[in-house]
Amino acid sequence: MAKIAVYPGTFDPITNGHTDLAKRGCKIFDKIIIAVAENPQKNTLFSTSERINFVQNIFSNEKKIEVYPLNKLLVQFAKDHSATVILRGLRAVSDFEYEVQLASMNRSMEPDIESVFMSPAEEFGFLSSSIIKDIARHDGKLEKFVHKDVLEALRKKYS
Repeated sequence: MAKIAVYPGTFDPITNGHTDLAKRGCKIFDKIIIAVAENPQKNTLFSTSERINFVQNIFSNEKKIEVYPLNKLLVQFAKDHSATVILRGLRAVSDFEYEVQLASMNRSMEPDIESVFMSPAEEFGFLSSSIIKDIARHDGKLEKFVHKDVLEALRKKYS
């Protein structure tokens, strides 16, 4: 049986930290579904379709990765896609408490779905989409932190 993981997030925008985690996850899982969250309560810079396009372009050569919008309860989405794992990134201790709460809640709703936490590569441990947007807003250098398509789109948004 294939081991399928769902990697959920807003990915507004996707960073090299997200990309690193997904690529390393491919070494562990047979398939990773990147679930791009549609969250009307979050004021995203990029539309859901823009964010999905970024992810699809970045992983166009990775056969183990699929991309879908996430517009329902995560555990239901995972069940609908036969996933038994939710993949999450932990950058710092500050992420831990929130992520453990989510994992516990998800496990209480769906005991057959496990959460797996991975830490990013050292060079991306401090990255977040919020920080990326702040740097872009102030015309900072982002080449090391985001894919070229994301960089170009950020420049357009903030020009």
